[in-house]
Amino acid sequence: MIHMDAARQPAFVTRDFLVASLPPGAFRTVRFAWYCFSFFLRSTGSIFLQRLPEVHGCSPGSFSCLAEQLRAVNTLAPTRACYIMAKYHSDKASRWHNYTTIYSALFNGRRHQPLRIFELGLGTNNPDLPSTMGVPGRPGASLRGWREFFPHAHVYGADIDTTILFQEARIKTFPCDQLDAVSIRTLWSQPDLQAGMDIIIEDGLHTFEANISFLEGSLEHLRPDGIYVIEDIATEMVDRWCDRIKTVYSKRYTGYEFAVVILPNNLNRSDNNLLVIRKP
Repeated sequence: MIHMDAARQPAFVTRDFLVASLPPGAFRTVRFAWYCFSFFLRSTGSIFLQRLPEVHGCSPGSFSCLAEQLRAVNTLAPTRACYIMAKYHSDKASRWHNYTTIYSALFNGRRHQPLRIFELGLGTNNPDLPSTMGVPGRPGASLRGWREFFPHAHVYGADIDTTILFQEARIKTFPCDQLDAVSIRTLWSQPDLQAGMDIIIEDGLHTFEANISFLEGSLEHLRPDGIYVIEDIATEMVDRWCDRIKTVYSKRYTGYEFAVVILPNNLNRSDNNLLVIRKP
């Protein structure tokens, strides 16, 4: 989803020039080549430097294992998840969003388990939709990245844009409007989704109301010890999320761990943030 005025960021002026000058395939090739170079620089730099996320542990107890785990992540150190998501052109491993170091910390120990993974938001490139990734976006990029990162998992997805739904080996997708409670219930009533999910990633319409709608209609479908993540939380919404967790969710979802993660990123200080929930 586009969240910035590119004219204010020189790096994105260059990106927009390349988008206008190159065919989409050539642009993605150039972008991935640059990412590989950046991957090398980050690998070298992370030997000597650390950039740790700011983590608000919003769990009911005074200590959160989840929050402590995430506070120790060096976001400068690239991981296999970073490489895989960049390979498929997912913005989870980009200069604007760098979530994959967090995902590596959360999921590396379960990579080879037969997990069930769901992501809302396939990455529509329809410029008329508010959740668009823009014309260069590649729908389904993250689902294909999850499929490679978890070689024994089944991956599911959903999107309001029915024109980008698809089915491939170990991937199935479904329609869903996350602002519509009936649509969310219909989604989870699908036979393929009845067994619940080990991981749910919400990367759909990034408004507080949309996040709340899908979370409250979906968290019950998370399996024990499962992880639920909301991506692209606006920085100005962090306090609002912490307040809702403290006043509402700590009572409604007893025993769950909550962590709001603010990742350091000089290019993006507006929405490079995650809400991570672990089910007991």
